[in-house]
Amino acid sequence: MAVYTYQGVNAAGEKVQGERAAENKQVLRAALARERIQANVIKEKAAGRSLNFQFGSGSVKPKESAIFFRQFSVMIDAGLPLVQCLEILANNQENVTFKKTLLGVRASVEGGSTLANALRAYPKVFDDLTTNMIEAGETGGILDTILQRISQYVEKAVKLRSAIKSALVYPISVIVIALLVVGALLKFVVPIFANLFVGLGVELPAATRFVIDLSNFVSKFWWLIFATIALIVVAVKYIRKSDNGRYATDKIMLGLPIFGPVLRKIAVARFTRTLGTLISSGVPILDGLSITARTAGNAVLERALMGVRKSIEEGRTIVDPLRECGVFPNMVTQMIGVGEATGAMDSMLQKIADFYEDEVDAATKDMLALMEPMLISFLGVAVGGIVISLYMPLFSMISKLSG
Repeated sequence: MAVYTYQGVNAAGEKVQGERAAENKQVLRAALARERIQANVIKEKAAGRSLNFQFGSGSVKPKESAIFFRQFSVMIDAGLPLVQCLEILANNQENVTFKKTLLGVRASVEGGSTLANALRAYPKVFDDLTTNMIEAGETGGILDTILQRISQYVEKAVKLRSAIKSALVYPISVIVIALLVVGALLKFVVPIFANLFVGLGVELPAATRFVIDLSNFVSKFWWLIFATIALIVVAVKYIRKSDNGRYATDKIMLGLPIFGPVLRKIAVARFTRTLGTLISSGVPILDGLSITARTAGNAVLERALMGVRKSIEEGRTIVDPLRECGVFPNMVTQMIGVGEATGAMDSMLQKIADFYEDEVDAATKDMLALMEPMLISFLGVAVGGIVISLYMPLFSMISKLSG
């Protein structure tokens, strides 16, 4: 997406100019025409960079996003004009990409666009959840409150993501270290013992022969191991490009014995937090379910929520479709049913999200406590097994000599 400068005439016959991001000149000209601006000159100012941020991934960090929304809400609450707020926040940004984005948004707002539509020009920076909430805030005159809710949502999302990372870092690190140690033993240590055994002419036990054969395979075909790993990664990425592939892999992940329950709790926490934030901001429930499904990050949950949305369109309540899809625990559906009956759906969803975020923290600690001895045992068996198999012929030879 590129940034363009434009000059033209508005409906009142006044000359206007500004900057705006768009896919191309035709798209920008059409957008200006909808705002009753006749563009006479459109020039590309700078090629836009590809932005891949969605609450935590890409060029804009989630912490920067949370600070931006919080500062934005304070300025709006203080009565500063919208364009001035965007200009101040853009000039104070150290992130060059985010600064260019905010300047493009400011130019669009200055040209007569609403804040929500200006943000929609950067879909990879500001997703549907953000733009719909801001649109609801502009319509209801509570933009400062909505911006505070967005900042709180980002902070909660960062906390949830850190819990996921903490659950994965330790086991992955131990497994990688174990593989490196085993690979080093097979590549450098085992050949030395193999040459020694050939010189001594001793009979090798089955375990020692297996380790030596494995060492020979690793020495000759080490490239095949890395090629297999790369092929698996590419195959998984290719499979996940299709909807059915994403659904199948996500379903497998949810069914894993140790990680599955944690991933399910993470999905429930994200769903309830997102939908609760949208409903409390005035977004209709059908739109909220659609946005929540697209931002769920799990194809199984996405398909279930789209089915729930279709059922609500047909006149059903939200509880029965949620229960029938089989994705959500009974406690979640029952609490949502109580919230729907009492008219406090948003607050009930937020309470469920708080509960399941605490559950994610507890489940992560329990999982690490369970996996730690398993991983240490794996490392000990792998390294110790190689060492013992190498010393078995020596023990046998020493026993014969002493006899």
